[in-house]
Amino acid sequence: MKTAATFTALHDLDADLLILPFSSEGLKKAASPVLEAAGLSDVPLDDFKAAAGDTLVLYPRPGKLRASRVMLVGTGEAGSLDDWHRAASLAASRAVDLDARRIVFDLPAAGGKAKPGIEAVAEALVEGCMFGAYRFERLKSGKLDKGAKKKTPAKGKAKKDEKGIDLLTLRVPASAIAAAEKGMAAGLVIGSAQQMARDLVNLPGNHLQAEDIAKAAVSSGKQYGYGVTVLRKKEIESLRMGGLVAVNQGSLNPPTFTVMDYVPKKKAKATIALVGKGVTFDSGGISIKPSEGMGDMKSDMAGAAAVIGAVEAAARLSLPVRIIGLIPATDNMPDGNAQKPGDVITTYSGITVEVGNTDAEGRLILADALTYAAQKYSPDVIIDLATLTGACIVALGYQVAGLFSNDDSLAEAIEGAGRDTGEKVWRLPLWDLYDEQIKSDVADVSNTGSRGAGTITAAKFLEKFIEGHQKWAHIDIAGPSFPAKGAAKVNGGSGFGVRLLVELLRKWS
Repeated sequence: MKTAATFTALHDLDADLLILPFSSEGLKKAASPVLEAAGLSDVPLDDFKAAAGDTLVLYPRPGKLRASRVMLVGTGEAGSLDDWHRAASLAASRAVDLDARRIVFDLPAAGGKAKPGIEAVAEALVEGCMFGAYRFERLKSGKLDKGAKKKTPAKGKAKKDEKGIDLLTLRVPASAIAAAEKGMAAGLVIGSAQQMARDLVNLPGNHLQAEDIAKAAVSSGKQYGYGVTVLRKKEIESLRMGGLVAVNQGSLNPPTFTVMDYVPKKKAKATIALVGKGVTFDSGGISIKPSEGMGDMKSDMAGAAAVIGAVEAAARLSLPVRIIGLIPATDNMPDGNAQKPGDVITTYSGITVEVGNTDAEGRLILADALTYAAQKYSPDVIIDLATLTGACIVALGYQVAGLFSNDDSLAEAIEGAGRDTGEKVWRLPLWDLYDEQIKSDVADVSNTGSRGAGTITAAKFLEKFIEGHQKWAHIDIAGPSFPAKGAAKVNGGSGFGVRLLVELLRKWS
């Protein structure tokens, strides 16, 4: 998708779809002259309330506009960037359905009380449009990309047989062109990183293994100038990463441990370690899952995808922080060599773990990665993202991630980034009383607790492997990373976590 900013008169804008955003207040106070200019003054608006995400497609009188269609889109009170992002996402999704490849957002139409600055709004609109226009169709017949050489389309332009938006133009006041262009440029970077993460999450297990996750990180690193090291099975075994090795025992495909290292050109203001769970398919292992919904377990590497996306975006934005991305990756399968309930394994830290349930595998591979991050890099902050527990979905649903942290300021920063991006998190307790639930009679700790507080006991388990680090956060993205059908207007994987992490990293910058 290409972007542009303009102050061209409304009637001279050449587009397939002209989008007029209105806040609920702006609809009452400022709609009349805008609609008159668009040749829509006699259109009844009884069904359009301008709530965030409301849309209404209209057809102007001939000769009034060069655009053949007009869409009204609601921004609520236009008081948050989340409102703008949601409005853009739903408008873009509708535009794709209408095969409108050139769309224009007319920002002066908006009105409203509290409006963020043009730069921030422009960024949110681009990210929202990329999110809403996204379609995952590469595995449909005629589109399979199994290495065959294909003609690459011009940068930012979709192929003719692909759904999408070719050009997004923002109409802004002349004085705001520079700010709009700056915001749109950042939005393209972050939006494309999120799209890459969504592509990875949407790939099924027979198209994505641990080695493929490593290749995705290597490709990104080569393209955007950061280092990537991939440790493979023999190296993982020699490091005695017992958690990753144990989960991989039942698989025909070897594990990988990928380390991404983005170092800014100037002195880094901080070193941040991001750890992402990379289970490419989770059958549950010997503790096999019910068949219903098991296909969605291709998304159990959404944490890894988010970390790759965040590191890539940070490198492209040249953020002045060093970022270490760590991804332990494998699938979790049952066979004669698979780990069994009751097994005791030794993790990279030396801590022994009783395997109470082989379906609690994500915390085992994260345990090794967290210890490795703390020992190897001594970062200022460690954050892990994981589709860790169904219990988090029970507690918070599909729209909100669970947040755990041993540092209040870190938790507040993550919560603030969540409010700004709309990728919301809710903090849950890490009280020591929950340690009682993961005690083991035969090992240092059990990987499962008793019934109840499942998402909390999983976080308490991870806490034991951070080497006493004082600024650590765990984000359980099980719900929002791959919402159930009907839970959100999302096509498969959402890429949740990319925008959240990038906003957090930018605040530290």
